Amino acid sequence: MEQIGLIGLGRMGQAIGMRLLNAGFPLCVYNRTRAKADELLANGATWAASPAEVASRAAIVLTILTDDQAVEQVYCGENGLLSGDCESKLFAEMSTIRTATIQALEPRVRAKGAHLLDAPVSGTVEPARQGQLLTLVGGDAADLERARPAFATFSRRIVHMGPSGSGTTMKLALNMAMAIFWAGLSEAMAMGQQFGLTIEQMLDVYLDSPVALPALRAKAPLLLGEPHEVAFDVTGIRKDLLAMVSTAQSVGVPAATGSSALGLFAAATAADYGDRDLVAIVEYTAEQARKTFPHSKKLTSDS
Repeated sequence: MEQIGLIGLGRMGQAIGMRLLNAGFPLCVYNRTRAKADELLANGATWAASPAEVASRAAIVLTILTDDQAVEQVYCGENGLLSGDCESKLFAEMSTIRTATIQALEPRVRAKGAHLLDAPVSGTVEPARQGQLLTLVGGDAADLERARPAFATFSRRIVHMGPSGSGTTMKLALNMAMAIFWAGLSEAMAMGQQFGLTIEQMLDVYLDSPVALPALRAKAPLLLGEPHEVAFDVTGIRKDLLAMVSTAQSVGVPAATGSSALGLFAAATAADYGDRDLVAIVEYTAEQARKTFPHSKKLTSDS
């Protein structure tokens, strides 16, 4: 097994790291906040003091970071992955970022004699823990085969979408549809509640219809108030939508519905919903409706 490096130890990075360790891969890790590495270090990972040190020690480096700026800094900043000798190293960039960011990064990696895959994943923390992520890969097929054993530890399916940038583009296309669904659902449910329908009533019908995404069934208990771990927060959706809308508009797609969803998730983030699971967008939209029109039109037999 080749030595694996992992940079970015948020919820997803930690889950992926544990899958790699449990499969027996030697793993070195780096994160701006070292405390986030504690569990991985306790289970056999080793610490690197910088991205450059990760690149010097690992043959394959996975990065799963917050946004485009973080990717630029980790790869190209002082003590970044590309700051030293990285001949023949394989980097797999797994963040949800703009396609243009990958397209700009790939030739810089190649100029250093290294290789780059874009390999964002679909799925949240629990699927990551169970090895059930959908990994969407752009780049050279031979590089994917080299990375496949590592990817297989956390993936139920690995899809080679095509050349560099295609994995990232597919992830943006996938998440845009999901974000728009949740934005639309929140408005639809807020309308129903203003007329006296309950969340329980509406969920019962949604889940027995072609309208509902499979994710809605998984999230239904959360909508009904059950305690839960945050899998994908409102701020994360807002951040992803910035990349989606920017990428769409850069190739002539107006992204009107995506922009509308972005506005909703941005407003919810500003209203202190940002750290809550994405399903909180339903509560946020209903709350705004109640504030705007406090005298809801309850339906009666003589309405």
